[in-house]
Amino acid sequence: MMKHKGVLTVVSGFSGAGKGTLMNLLLKTYENYALSISMTTRAPRPGEENGREYFFITKEEFEEHIAKDELIEYAQYVGNYYGTPKAYVEEKLNEGKDVILEIEIQGALKIKEKFPEALLLFVTPPNAAELQKRLKGRGTETDEVILQRLHRAAEESEGIEQYDYLVVNDDLNECVQQMHTIIRNAKYAAFRNEEFIQDIRQELKDLAKGEKI
Repeated sequence: MMKHKGVLTVVSGFSGAGKGTLMNLLLKTYENYALSISMTTRAPRPGEENGREYFFITKEEFEEHIAKDELIEYAQYVGNYYGTPKAYVEEKLNEGKDVILEIEIQGALKIKEKFPEALLLFVTPPNAAELQKRLKGRGTETDEVILQRLHRAAEESEGIEQYDYLVVNDDLNECVQQMHTIIRNAKYAAFRNEEFIQDIRQELKDLAKGEKI
């Protein structure tokens, strides 16, 4: 039986695309997922809790983590730091868990450089008008901040082709099923099963020499 190490999956998308909602439903619907909690210096939104959505820390604390090389990646977005703690991710992958990271595009591409085997998914609403509607519907940000996010989304759209898969978040349940299928199928990629390949290759060589396995 093939033993699979967990798949490191990076989920990015425009602010307001529904990434968090998608991943929460993915974890509730399917087993074997672990959601990596990022660190950030931004203030919590209403209803968010430290250690659940993010680890909310100060700029000084974040920069101390950078200095100690305790982050897989980090980036600045709309004036705040965001980063991924290293130890938790490595532990869960070795346990066979599929680790989901919600990271903006700048950090995602940094992870792809360090971990070429990472699976990159980009989440988008069906159109730009729907994105604007969702941002306004939050009711937590000023028109100026919403405009900043739309401007950032226009910039991020230039990098979508660097992702492995595009996921359109129109129907929530259908989108979650699609994400699960993509991640599950990724486990069977040849480069993620090198140990199995080496084992069966050696077994075949032994048999070809008339040796018993």
